[in-house]
Amino acid sequence: MAFVAATFVRLCGYLQDPRLVANFQRTMRRGGDLLGEGGDHHPVEGRPPQSSPIRIGRSTPGRGTHPGTRRRRWRRGRIRRTTGPGTWGTGLRVNLGVMVFIVRNRLLFYLFTFGTELGNEMFFIAFFPFLFWNVDALVGRRLIVVWAWNLFLGQSTKDLVRWSRPASPPVVKVEVFYNSEYSMPSTHAMTGTAIPFSLFLLSCGRWEYSFSFGLSVALAWSLLVCVSRVYMGMHSVLEVITGFLYSLLILAVLQPMLDAIDGFYATHPLAPLAIVLSHVGMGLLAFSLDSWSTSRGDTAQALGTGVGTALGTHVNHRLGLLTDPPLSALPLAVPAAGFGLVGRSLARFVLGVAVLLVCRMVMKAVTIPGLCRVFGIPAGDVRSARQHMRVELPYRYIVYSAVGFCCVSVVPFVFGMVNLA
Repeated sequence: MAFVAATFVRLCGYLQDPRLVANFQRTMRRGGDLLGEGGDHHPVEGRPPQSSPIRIGRSTPGRGTHPGTRRRRWRRGRIRRTTGPGTWGTGLRVNLGVMVFIVRNRLLFYLFTFGTELGNEMFFIAFFPFLFWNVDALVGRRLIVVWAWNLFLGQSTKDLVRWSRPASPPVVKVEVFYNSEYSMPSTHAMTGTAIPFSLFLLSCGRWEYSFSFGLSVALAWSLLVCVSRVYMGMHSVLEVITGFLYSLLILAVLQPMLDAIDGFYATHPLAPLAIVLSHVGMGLLAFSLDSWSTSRGDTAQALGTGVGTALGTHVNHRLGLLTDPPLSALPLAVPAAGFGLVGRSLARFVLGVAVLLVCRMVMKAVTIPGLCRVFGIPAGDVRSARQHMRVELPYRYIVYSAVGFCCVSVVPFVFGMVNLA
């Protein structure tokens, strides 16, 4: 037994080693040079001395500038540099130098960038409404529950475990927006696994398509997201595997309960009170675990969206809006993709997103200044104001609850008014 435990610990240590991530990145045909002040080159193949820290940020003009390079500033602290004909990379600030990593395989870079986006909140902001309005509202409602629980448990676990991101160097930090978060487990791997597999389990038998096709899509989706997080240098292999297995465990517990949860949200007279109290309680718990980071906003955003969609489900049932097809109509046939179907789907999506953007803009403009006045916090610097729990938590809940409610109840009503239902 002791031998098995020791072997398991060594295996975990090996999978957590940042050099494994760096080796994978080099295998995917990435290269790197550390450009010191004045353009001196220092190879970045091995681990530098521990006394040479690296941090990600915008490069200072005039420092570490390599002759012949052109610089473009990116948002989120990234710099994209052009180092010669047909080569380009990502610049990271290292003391007074710049680490330039040449992307030699653009296909893999774009593929893994797309894989990372499949686990980002921005993707789900577009994916869930399209699913609601054009495919299957029942599946969309239940996926929101899975998404919210996965993000809540995953981000809360991160703040409890408190593991830092893989060391850089030797790892190349291609993406830095989430660098302020802890990394164990990978919530990208969690949502990138839970959503496709839950979508497969919810739609298989409800829609007419091949079992092998649905399973293959779910596996490919999950694998692409998981591998992309290693490629981007944001997670170790152990963190990605843990996120994958953690999401499967959550799904095994939650998936059999989705029918009961959805029915409770729709029909129980006390559902609105239970929805608000449970989601606000989860948010308070998540926000009390650690100091401010982007993970707190993501968690509150997911929980707020869950509140809005659940309340919208209850209102729809009460008013008879957006009813689900009867059981006798199952399984649903996949319609042929003609110009009429595609045109109406795009029209619904564009109109619906416009309504959601207006709702978000109005609620954001009203909520943040109002909360700052209530709690006596200066409203001049919105970013600093949102780092206060008293502002961030209610802001995210109010705004995204309104967006979720509009998505489920208001937008379908608008579709009916303009003959797009």
